[in-house]
Amino acid sequence: MVLPRTPSLRLDGRRALVTGAGRGIGLAAAAALGQAGAHVVLVARTAAEIEAAAAEIRAEGGSAEPLVLDVTDTAAVSAAISVRPAFDILVNNAGTNRPRPFLEVTEDDYDAITTLNLRAAFFAAQAVARRMAEAGVKGSIIHISSQMGHVGGQRRTVYCMTKHGIEGLTKAMAIDLAPLGIRVNSIGPTFIDTPLTRPFWNDRAFHDDVIRRIKLGRLGTVEDLMGAVVFLASDAAALITGTALVVDGGWTAE
Repeated sequence: MVLPRTPSLRLDGRRALVTGAGRGIGLAAAAALGQAGAHVVLVARTAAEIEAAAAEIRAEGGSAEPLVLDVTDTAAVSAAISVRPAFDILVNNAGTNRPRPFLEVTEDDYDAITTLNLRAAFFAAQAVARRMAEAGVKGSIIHISSQMGHVGGQRRTVYCMTKHGIEGLTKAMAIDLAPLGIRVNSIGPTFIDTPLTRPFWNDRAFHDDVIRRIKLGRLGTVEDLMGAVVFLASDAAALITGTALVVDGGWTAE
């Protein structure tokens, strides 16, 4: 008898692009991919952060380089990707939020959140997918969405709208790109303790409500997402496309 073999979670020889890679979830995704053997290109606006992160990945024996870009400048993103070898993996992570009650949301809030969370994400994915298609790369595109792409949330109308949009984009992209062998999935984290979310915890009532809703009883950490990123990028997820991997501690289970 010959037993079946578990597909590898290693990413040796593959090229990965991570947006918003200077801190938080993006930094963790870049580290995870580098530790799995991929060459990682870290994208962010702040040079110092991604240069330091890339240096740390290399210090661990990995392969990484920084790429300073503002992902809302879609022409610059397209140009930068078009002159590089095709990527095998995209972690489309750059995003933002401005929590505010619906009746107090301004046009500036709306534009800032939708421009980064939807428009920039769409065109970054398109640029990477075009290079994959041109090169015949059967790659993996991973959108960092949110549990708020599956439910509603107080003071998060625009954010929820954008993340529900990312979930729709994931499914539609998966259908369009499947004939090319390009897989598209999303990861939906719960509240993760990062520099972006840390100010929220100053509101003790909000903190306690979040913990109550997370059935496992704790905030998420970036490490909770690293395995999900590597899994969806790897051959272990070869038949997975158009779906959401919700890493929410049970928040959306009820």
